[in-house]
Amino acid sequence: MMNKIIFLIQSKDQKGLLSAISSHFSERGFNILRCQQHSDLLANRYYMRLELDLKDLKGTRQKLQEEFAQFSAPLELEWQCYFSDYRSRVAILVSKTSHCLYDLLTRHHEGDLVCDIPLIISNHPTLEPIANQFKIPYYHLPIVDGDKESQEVQIEELLERHHIDLVVLARYMQILSPPFTKRWCGQIINIHHAFLPAFQGANPYLQAYERGVKMIGATSHYVTDELDQGPIIEQDVVRINHELTPKGLRNVGKDVERVVLSRGVRAHLEHRIILWGNRTVVFNP
Repeated sequence: MMNKIIFLIQSKDQKGLLSAISSHFSERGFNILRCQQHSDLLANRYYMRLELDLKDLKGTRQKLQEEFAQFSAPLELEWQCYFSDYRSRVAILVSKTSHCLYDLLTRHHEGDLVCDIPLIISNHPTLEPIANQFKIPYYHLPIVDGDKESQEVQIEELLERHHIDLVVLARYMQILSPPFTKRWCGQIINIHHAFLPAFQGANPYLQAYERGVKMIGATSHYVTDELDQGPIIEQDVVRINHELTPKGLRNVGKDVERVVLSRGVRAHLEHRIILWGNRTVVFNP
């Protein structure tokens, strides 16, 4: 597989950005493998995802970024740089529900999610056999006497010890504290079992049943300190009818949840997401 340098760039929209950025890299001998861009005319914002051939890098990675920082300053570009030969380290948080965890681990095992998963964390011991099946360490961190703060301290210690880049909440049924979500801003992805912004909070399938909806869905989004309000990454829906009970809706919804979560995680791992405010620009694979 060809190794790449990936730049995610955004700024106020202005003339000549594509030419200037392309020239900066071509003058340094880089082959531009792919360039994706989007102009949001309403917000007057410009977004770009650029792939360069890593083998064209003549100096150090630090020098590459220092030179681009100097170039980007007058244009007021916001940017991130990633290297595809680095595998992101992912922690999965779960409670008792297994379908999203199984799906992520299977996709990882088959090479569809390119990352390392050094640990799984849960507030229940229920899913440890699944972790054992995939030979991934499982940490049971219960919430004792309602002391969520102490449990979160233990979680953060594990995340730091394992040098985690991304936290995935695969039906982790606890609300993370605002200080926790702020420290991990843009690095926590949750799956919500509804088509946000509809049916936020607990038991959305019951809410959907009571409302008599004709479609149910799922949403993967970044976690913020506002419950189910974070930037949306991926969504999908499936048609249903009046015959389904809340339990039936839940069973149908499992497949949508699996797909939507894995798509969101994959987009993050492949550095295809640009965040701006409470919105995302997600480039195609």
